[in-house]
Amino acid sequence: MLNITQTRIPKGVIDLGVGHPGPELLPLDELHQAALHRFSRGDPSFLQYGAEPGDGYFRTELARFLSRHDPFELEPDSLFITNGVSQALDLICTVFTQPGQVVFVEEPTYFLSLGIFRDHRLEPVAIPTDQEGLNIEALEAALKRYRPALLYTIPSFQNPTATTLSPARRKRLVELSQEHDFLIVADEVYQLLHYGPPPPPSLGRFASSGSVLSLGSFSKILAPGLRLGWIQAAPARLQALTQSGLVASGGGLNPFTSALVRSALELGLQEAHLNRLRETYRSRLEAVLGALSLHRLKPRYTPEGGYFVWLELDRALNTQVLLEQALKAGVRFQPGPKFSSRGGFPHALRLCFAYYDVPDLIEGVQRLAAILPAP
Repeated sequence: MLNITQTRIPKGVIDLGVGHPGPELLPLDELHQAALHRFSRGDPSFLQYGAEPGDGYFRTELARFLSRHDPFELEPDSLFITNGVSQALDLICTVFTQPGQVVFVEEPTYFLSLGIFRDHRLEPVAIPTDQEGLNIEALEAALKRYRPALLYTIPSFQNPTATTLSPARRKRLVELSQEHDFLIVADEVYQLLHYGPPPPPSLGRFASSGSVLSLGSFSKILAPGLRLGWIQAAPARLQALTQSGLVASGGGLNPFTSALVRSALELGLQEAHLNRLRETYRSRLEAVLGALSLHRLKPRYTPEGGYFVWLELDRALNTQVLLEQALKAGVRFQPGPKFSSRGGFPHALRLCFAYYDVPDLIEGVQRLAAILPAP
């Protein structure tokens, strides 16, 4: 049967494993307005092969938008436009790594990044995390044993744990990258999705060091189907990306979509939509936390942004086995071992609060609690 949509949820199941926005949050009217605005300009240049780092007008508008949300001025020439963060990570691995090299990853980490590293035949080495994000002492110990090509981190509202790397650790991480000559690839797609105080400034503020590549995406703040993201880095680092075979052959990545999103930025549609997302996700997160508390379930860390809640259950439980029972009860989650490069966290699971509205989220937690042993 032809698969016409990526989101396939069995009838009667509340899938708290889905990690993207619900359909009612996709900005159809806003992007229609943006498209009308761009086509009305009478300039067909966005239908042509684009400049290698991305359209200059779009990068200028994107730099303005990002500078409003981070306490530092961001220059357009520090931005390279990509087809989303997954393609950005793949391109970084192509340009800056060789098969067999070590990459450091957080434990746990975004599970689909591990597939990209496998594709490039890289060896992931897990670095533990705690309530302040990546454990710097553990990183320093690992650096005595390994010479990584890069370290992949999700510093703000991490997927899956929702932890945020502290300012002191961010600074020390950059110092270590320069001392030991490895790249920091910071997946910062949740940086703007905060539901309380904002997180520390993005690692992009350290881009001028030459060792930081900060990745961002419109998938989380506008619409995933746009497949539009960016890399922020020192211009010398970006030059290596523009000279890659992929970009040399095809030109700038996604110039058509960039033009539409440029209009969304110019018209203030992106800013308004971001505010809407924050309000919606804040209420959904509060609903999930309230429902978990009602059933005496406590997240390992209390989220203040992002999409996810991380639960660590009794160590006697195996969430991969538990998932079979959950599906029969009409609820689904992502089991912990998926997020480990070494099969860890068999007793943990990840819940997402982005896809469903409050009533379904409460019902989903209730179904989950019903299959768990009493605390």
